Amino acid sequence: MDTSTPIVAPAGAERTGAITIVSVPAGHPYVRQTTADPRVSVLPDPVAPGADPAVWWPPAALDPTWIRAHADAASLLHIHFGTESFPPGHLTACLEAAHAVGWPVVYTLHDLEHPQLTDDSGYLAQLDELVTGADAVTTLTVGAARAVRERWRRHATVIPHPSVLPRSAAIEPALGAGRVVGVHLKDLRPSVDGPGTVRALEAALTALRDAGHDVRGEVRLHRRVRDADAAAEVRALCAASAVLDLVEHERFADAELFAALARLDACVLPYRHGTHSGWLELCWDLGVPVAAPRIGFFAEQHADDTVASFAPGDAAELARALAGLWVAPSARPASAARDALVDERRALRAVTDAAIAERHAELYRHLLESRTA
Repeated sequence: MDTSTPIVAPAGAERTGAITIVSVPAGHPYVRQTTADPRVSVLPDPVAPGADPAVWWPPAALDPTWIRAHADAASLLHIHFGTESFPPGHLTACLEAAHAVGWPVVYTLHDLEHPQLTDDSGYLAQLDELVTGADAVTTLTVGAARAVRERWRRHATVIPHPSVLPRSAAIEPALGAGRVVGVHLKDLRPSVDGPGTVRALEAALTALRDAGHDVRGEVRLHRRVRDADAAAEVRALCAASAVLDLVEHERFADAELFAALARLDACVLPYRHGTHSGWLELCWDLGVPVAAPRIGFFAEQHADDTVASFAPGDAAELARALAGLWVAPSARPASAARDALVDERRALRAVTDAAIAERHAELYRHLLESRTA
């Protein structure tokens, strides 16, 4: 694969003792947070000639020829996501090329099922290549690590998800008279059950209103979606509901997304399958209580009273989960309690983010020292 101008290690990397890595991808908020330790330097995503520099997929660095050509520019390969477009065997060839040039390989398992694919059989085969071929495997929760051990007989180091909300983000939500429960369906990717989630939410909110709660639901949907039939069904369900408002819009800029989430009394995750959720992490940063379907390991990401689980499609259990989330005074947006909670979590994240980056740096250092020995 021919790519753009050859990449070299940052000036002074050897002099300062920095560990220079190739991360797939590099230009992603999660990667920026986990590689923020001063000992770690990340090569930028290579861009193919004529490609949009903002588009890192499919990752050009995952190519045996590229790896051999840039052997001296880095010392380790860390794969996160973006592999789904490659044919069987390609990733094994990349790992072999990395090992041939002396790079240890780390793989972080974010998803046991691919959220973007209708048929993820190819992705599951890629997991076999990556989990068995990497020198070290990490994941985000104890449950996912247990799944790795049971399926592949590999140990996976658990390193939690870092913060998503930027430290500089200014959040000024408006407080309405009644409660607002939101569900963001985005572009209806395969892992999202739009109609099923809307039906359950409509029934749950109706039951809560009957019990005396002043509450409405806000269903958000991108104007451009992947499943037109599901979008039509969502529109019909919302049009026929007395408790749901449908808002269709273009994809939000970050500041718009933060503001839309921060005004919610609770956010319902709409997934039919999944492993971990960055959306849940953003809500946690914003102090927004989350009702998450009891799938994957969402409940393990934050074991506190602001994350509640329900069986997918179970309206009665969803209603109980929402009512339970509202017991805490911080559940109300634009309240002093919510503001205090956000400040508390920002302070905590500053500490845990630094620890997460340090754990990555120590893992890289250990692998490189083991290679040298």
